Amino acid sequence: MWKWEAEEAKAVVVIVHGAAEHHGRYKWLIEMWRGDGYHVIMGDLPGQGTTSRRDRGHIDKFDVYIETVEEWYKEALSYQLPIILIGHSMGGLTAIRTMQEKHLQIKCMILSSPCLGISEQTTPSLFLDMASRVMNKVVPSFRINTGLTPSMATRNKEVIELDSNDSLYVTKVSVRWFRELIHGTEMAFFNISKLPDVPILMMQGGDDQIVDKHKGKEWFDLLGATDKTYKEWHGLYHEIFNEPEREQVFEYAKRFVETQLSINVQ
Repeated sequence: MWKWEAEEAKAVVVIVHGAAEHHGRYKWLIEMWRGDGYHVIMGDLPGQGTTSRRDRGHIDKFDVYIETVEEWYKEALSYQLPIILIGHSMGGLTAIRTMQEKHLQIKCMILSSPCLGISEQTTPSLFLDMASRVMNKVVPSFRINTGLTPSMATRNKEVIELDSNDSLYVTKVSVRWFRELIHGTEMAFFNISKLPDVPILMMQGGDDQIVDKHKGKEWFDLLGATDKTYKEWHGLYHEIFNEPEREQVFEYAKRFVETQLSINVQ
């Protein structure tokens, strides 16, 4: 876990990264929040980034992600400021599941292209899906290629080049990891009523090639939150905070947060 502190901070932003990546890919976003007066807390999820080379791309249970985010949240509490939870892709799914299970006391939540279903481009064939179910019981740590490429995630050439040479970028995941991800998406729907009534902004890349945006919108429509906003960024790929239009995306997210903070003051 790492902390980036701002002078005279108005709130704390906790960021949860997506699958295959790590905190180092969020330097721009971290500095944008910090520069606008927000402390930022972020780390690498188990099996991702700098956490462990031996277990990279593998988890035994999705719950380890939930427990990790809860640890980051507890660290954020020490500032005694409003807490904003941001989750991207699998990190968005993790944020949802953490809130469903732990009921964290946060001011609001931002979901960036949350993984509530896998797109057609990345969905395994029926044969591979069935095979993974069997292998999950026999050889759960067996690694398979993700099939994902940096150019599927963003149109930003600078980010694509960095990702192509990033030794921490996970290219293979275990069968267990894959089955736990699928189970996590199912639980996000099954436990939708358990999500605390906190303001939610869901932002989705319109041309996302990695997650199923329709499943995300389906989940959002089922959500019974009092204050919820859905924003689809037409033409943007999966990583909306890395796209060429990322400053517009950030400003939209910041306005949402500032609105919630102003309500808190009133």
